[in-house]
Amino acid sequence: MNQLQQILEHNQRFVEGRQYEQYQTSKFPNKNLIILSCMDTRLSDLLPRAMNLKNGDAKFIKNAGAVVSHPFGSIMRSIIVAVYDLGADEICVVGHHGCGMSSINPDETIKKMTNSGVLPETIETLEYAGIDLSEWLQRIESIPDSVRRSVQMIRNHPLLPKSLVVHGLIIDPETGKLDVVVNGYQDQ
Repeated sequence: MNQLQQILEHNQRFVEGRQYEQYQTSKFPNKNLIILSCMDTRLSDLLPRAMNLKNGDAKFIKNAGAVVSHPFGSIMRSIIVAVYDLGADEICVVGHHGCGMSSINPDETIKKMTNSGVLPETIETLEYAGIDLSEWLQRIESIPDSVRRSVQMIRNHPLLPKSLVVHGLIIDPETGKLDVVVNGYQDQ
């Protein structure tokens, strides 16, 4: 049985057993909070528990490294929608120790792309069009600095209210301990 079949079989039992009822909530975050975190699997359950968040308390946005890399990319679009349409008024950018983005080798990743069938001509075309894949896949040199940059990108966004509180945190994926990098209340 493949993974999709396993998921669908479990889902059928989940729905028939009405296990979804314990997760029912509205689309509005109960704590008016947005969490931007890394997609690291160790954080899936740990981060909400370490922050005392229950289902429905916050909008979770995840990507590699918890990085806001472009002021008009999909991360910022999600933040803007959560602020204006879903009532969020506070954001926590949460990086973590041992992030895979701090050890990524862009050249090796590009090599893996070509080894899996992406044509070198495709990569050349992208580079000719001004897309520097090595820069796009760049490693995070400092987790605290990366968190600060993402906080600043959000805080200084021209489409977000100046009253928006933006914090920067780092979590230890082994213990769940949170360290404050930017206290958004102090920077208001």
